[in-house]
Amino acid sequence: MLVADTYLGHRDDPAVRGRPDEADAARVVLSDDDRRRSRVRTETEDGRDLGVVVGRELDDGDVLETETGDLVVVELAAIDVLVVDVGAADVSTTAAVELGHALGNRHWDLAIRDGEALFPVPDTYERMEATVADHLPPGVTTRRETVSPALFDDGGPDHGHGGHSHSHGEHSHSHGDHSHGDGDQDHTHGDHDHSHDGLLRFARGDER
Repeated sequence: MLVADTYLGHRDDPAVRGRPDEADAARVVLSDDDRRRSRVRTETEDGRDLGVVVGRELDDGDVLETETGDLVVVELAAIDVLVVDVGAADVSTTAAVELGHALGNRHWDLAIRDGEALFPVPDTYERMEATVADHLPPGVTTRRETVSPALFDDGGPDHGHGGHSHSHGEHSHSHGDHSHGDGDQDHTHGDHDHSHDGLLRFARGDER
């Protein structure tokens, strides 16, 4: 079994791109879960057993080196997403607020791209589409697409996580009298005022 235990960098890095053996590197496709694990056992695209032991999150185009000096290029398996597209729709502020809170309170991961909100499909696309359809203002459309899971990584153009969706742009939220109870692990959020700024900016068309 090949064991890739050294992270060299991205394939576009000059030091990696200039290696004479880069063109002959093995390829491995990792799921979004596997790329985040410190140890993974999988197979290269040509069927060889491969252990990945680099202790870091991997991205499309990362290059690893095995114990024997062979190179392995990482590719990420694409994921299904639901795309909510404002397009040319004239969305009022009220509708934007309602849409932002309705979708944000679903605790889905979020990425915003050129006036579109992208959500990874957690179950089935049809069920997710039906859930979203109830909250769409007139003129706002949805479609299915496959993208790299890296689109939802920290440092993306605008992204949020489940639990408390957030972006790293203008987003802020307050937790009011946020308190956790003991016992059965129940907890209350008091006057929890949760802003979904990324979604609201998208719905108003600020991202276009």
